[in-house]
Amino acid sequence: MPDDLWRLAQRLREALCDVDPSVLSPKECLAAVERLAATEKACAALRVRLAARAVEHGAHRDQGFPTGIDWLAQQMGSTNGEARNALDAARSVEDCPETKAALVSGELSLAQAHEIGRSHSEMPDAEHELVEVARTSGLGALRDAVRDRRLRDADPERLRQRQHRLREFRHWRDREGMVRISGAFTPDIGLPIVNRIEADADRRRRERRVEGVEEPFCAHAADALAAMLSGSGKGHATRSELVVVCDLAAYRRGHLHEGERCHLVGGGLIPVGLARTIGEDAFLKAVVLDGVDIRTVKHFGRHINAELRTALELGSPPGLQGAECVEAGCGRSYGLEWDHVDPVANGGSTSYDNLQPRCWHHHRDKTERDRRSGLLGRVAHQRE
Repeated sequence: MPDDLWRLAQRLREALCDVDPSVLSPKECLAAVERLAATEKACAALRVRLAARAVEHGAHRDQGFPTGIDWLAQQMGSTNGEARNALDAARSVEDCPETKAALVSGELSLAQAHEIGRSHSEMPDAEHELVEVARTSGLGALRDAVRDRRLRDADPERLRQRQHRLREFRHWRDREGMVRISGAFTPDIGLPIVNRIEADADRRRRERRVEGVEEPFCAHAADALAAMLSGSGKGHATRSELVVVCDLAAYRRGHLHEGERCHLVGGGLIPVGLARTIGEDAFLKAVVLDGVDIRTVKHFGRHINAELRTALELGSPPGLQGAECVEAGCGRSYGLEWDHVDPVANGGSTSYDNLQPRCWHHHRDKTERDRRSGLLGRVAHQRE
């Protein structure tokens, strides 16, 4: 046994108990968090690899536990589901050498490694790409990358059938007596619901801020859903319920050729036939990609007209999978605000090239940076 390592681990635990965050500067705290996060991930990786070997040989029974999951859950102070996922993560990376190496070194968390490992059988050539995403992003961004990679080459018709089979709706009451709901809908059904809720939640949040009240976006979304279901919602959504991106030739033809695309913004691949059906609905906002240069949509002033908003909501080319906050590591796709890269007060135009999506917090930070740089009053100063 590596006794030196265990003694070192004991000394580390003792040292951690003596750390008082209040005596450290904010920068020192930030640096400490980054180092401890890597150490924690490396420790978790070794812990679960050791646990997997112990469980494989039935050592947990000597401690009086009927299953290895029960034993590991107690050691981790977690649920059985979390313990099961940890063991699954250890097993799933055995055929993924790059993922395993990154996990052992503390670059990846168990959850990240598990996400990559369990996708390996479906797309073994994607390991390096996914490890790079995991090194620079959180678990949510990695899951998005895995999903997008899986669906990239999927057959739209088969995907549609599989999604239809997976639809569900569940509800239950939590410990506070609140009614909680969970559901899964095909993209053409779910996206209009989500987009209408988010648009109304944005409106509610702006109104509450004027009143000096700051609440989480999810709280406003709950109010928006309740209003939508009761029919008491006010106003109209400023965001289209559904946006289709489809090559015009494929749309007219009725099926895709190699290299062509047909998808819902924020919802992934769909068959061209479904795009045509959606096209008969008034909620459809755009069928695009007819060689039009969307960067020509430009005007001055703050107002974003309908054509420009359509282009912006498509997201970044070539994927055109919907807008996300552009700040590194954020990736938030709800509650977005359109920020002028070069502020209007500095002469910036309301154009495709000069607008970027940012969540409220990052938009506020960007505005403050512009203010400190003197960009928010330059035009007025020049006019004087």
